[in-house]
Amino acid sequence: MAESTERETDNQVEERFCRFLLDCTKGDEGDGDAGDGEPKRPYVAQLEQMVTSEEGGTVRVDFGELDAFDAELANAVESEYYRFESCIRAGAKRAYREVRNRLTAGEERRPGQADPVDSRTFFVALKNLRRDADKLRDLRCDKIGTLVRCRAVVTRTSDVRPELLMGSFLCLKCGLEAPDVEQQLRFTTPTICRNPQCNNASMNKWQLQIDRSRFADWQRVRVQEAPDEIPAGSLPRSLDVIVRDEMVEQVKAGDKIIATGMPCVTPHSGGLARAGESAVSSRNESLSQGVEGAKITGSREMTYKMLFSACTIERSDDADGKDDDEADEALRQLQTAGGIVGDAADIVTPRDARDQIVARRMRGTPRLYDSLAESVAPAVYGHKDIKHGVLLQLVGGIHKQTHEGIKLRGDVNVCIVGDPSTAKSQFLKYIHTFLSRSVYTSGKAASAAGLTASIARDLETGEMGVEAGALMLADNGICCIDEFDKMDATDQSAIHEAMEQQTISITKAGIQANLNARTAILAAANPKHGRYDRTKTLKANVDMTMPIMSRFDLFFIVIDDCDEVTDRAVATHIVDVHRGERQVLDAPFTMDELRSYVRVAKKMRPTISDAAHKTLVACYRQLRQNDVVGRNKTAYRVTVRQLESLVRLSEAHARIQLAETVEPENVREAFRLLKRSIISVESEAVLLDDIDDEDVEAAAAVPMDDDDDAPGGGEKRGRDDDGGG
Repeated sequence: MAESTERETDNQVEERFCRFLLDCTKGDEGDGDAGDGEPKRPYVAQLEQMVTSEEGGTVRVDFGELDAFDAELANAVESEYYRFESCIRAGAKRAYREVRNRLTAGEERRPGQADPVDSRTFFVALKNLRRDADKLRDLRCDKIGTLVRCRAVVTRTSDVRPELLMGSFLCLKCGLEAPDVEQQLRFTTPTICRNPQCNNASMNKWQLQIDRSRFADWQRVRVQEAPDEIPAGSLPRSLDVIVRDEMVEQVKAGDKIIATGMPCVTPHSGGLARAGESAVSSRNESLSQGVEGAKITGSREMTYKMLFSACTIERSDDADGKDDDEADEALRQLQTAGGIVGDAADIVTPRDARDQIVARRMRGTPRLYDSLAESVAPAVYGHKDIKHGVLLQLVGGIHKQTHEGIKLRGDVNVCIVGDPSTAKSQFLKYIHTFLSRSVYTSGKAASAAGLTASIARDLETGEMGVEAGALMLADNGICCIDEFDKMDATDQSAIHEAMEQQTISITKAGIQANLNARTAILAAANPKHGRYDRTKTLKANVDMTMPIMSRFDLFFIVIDDCDEVTDRAVATHIVDVHRGERQVLDAPFTMDELRSYVRVAKKMRPTISDAAHKTLVACYRQLRQNDVVGRNKTAYRVTVRQLESLVRLSEAHARIQLAETVEPENVREAFRLLKRSIISVESEAVLLDDIDDEDVEAAAAVPMDDDDDAPGGGEKRGRDDDGGG
């Protein structure tokens, strides 16, 4: 009786979910009606696309629409997801069959030909749950088998492997086949043979029929708690997230994700046996054997562990956006507005539409470049040049590739060197919170393997794999390294390749890999003897090697001078911040507006104009001449790397202006920042006040002769490339 009632409930869930996919409409939207007045059916269109392409087996469902269509069904799926997960998958398969039969009504099947739908496996990806995302440490036993959301950071992803879903087994005693044996989170064989003359109940006398079984792509994603969610004094918790079918390869190490699915338990024997100990089982022991401490309670027997079986996994910056109605409205506003920034064909997501509208509104702000820089770390007083440099680093230059396939770096590396208590770490903390893909680490606590990558053994499979380091986790982002000068020389040399070639090469433990580390580095360092000595060069003040120093595009020196006016302004600002005065922290733009503008600016690809080309060559010649005559007494020679830094900074400044070409004024601003950062502070004290705009004007006014200078520039580039890399 109970089995029939349970089977009837499962059939009702399957039927009602099938009706939801076929009958759910979006008629309440302004553009939801088709031309003939019929409401738009999004899931029917999704199933028709799957029938036409004959690919894909995942139906993406908005849980909010399911709740609005059938609240009772939504509550049942949410509270008993483990039980009804197979039912909604069967409902999706049933809806697909109806749509396919309607589209292929004229086709005739040959006699004896199997239904192609029977051999396909369907999955349902649910998103936009009503509840907020839980923390990893909040996933307890009361949530096992229910539909929940959790947020975390990806630390490692496994290879994509086939998983057995429904197995077909051949009895080795009588030869009878046992089809469609569902797997229960482990390799599951039939309990007993159906042949009454055989009665084979042995697990070892079954052979898997691979051609008659059904498999699906499977991947394990290792996640841990986000740094801002870890309680004080606690270590981050980790969890394995299992994804299948089209959800594999959706995220990578370093992504902040939101996963939707159910916590489940699986047998785990990893804690049973340890080195030098024998496994102890407490199931058959009784308390009459005497007091044996915690061993008798089974505390050493960790027979189960928790996993998270995810039906949907997505990056948190994509999942935390506004709803689709507001996004579509923003897209319509953009299409009907004039003066759209960029090409409308580049708009691929609703978030891009919102970003374009925000950027179009911000573009009309007077002194846009300075206003954007003032919005960077508004809690820090002053440091205008550093804010300009950090803003250019956020936007970055353009990644290029030569005809030979050699990649040229586009990211801007910035190093801040200065006396204690000059707000160096505040910039690093701000960037870490500003970007969704960034890593913050300290130089003294970081090793070469922790920064780049290491080889580790997988506890589950025993295979050797690559463990991502900080630079890999910050791929396409910024890696913030504090106390950079405290790093050992061997650890500093390990990031040479990552800073220039933006790759990490590993050849160890039978693994040969060339990994991407396309990250910009924002470093902070202290002088050798506590305070910066003006009478010495930068190399004498900072404990860094010259190859590392040459890989930074901008060096900013912060000196704590005693000045009555400045000290009064800084003290007033800090006290106002501690008092919570809002006008002190009010920036021209909010952090969300700045994020939107940076995303739009990074899509621009300005080209270098002829006038900017001449200005670049003139500025580089000016730097080389000052270096040769000894005016600046630099810690290292001005090489082609400084010319490439000029190009990157000029492109970043043009991107901020949302310009299509790099103009001479962009080059002059990059030249000013380069002189303010490297050249001026490497000079002696008597020359510190002599650096002004005269050099910029002199560089721009240098007469250029294309016939004489062009070959010389190419020859100089080739010689420096061979020598300095």
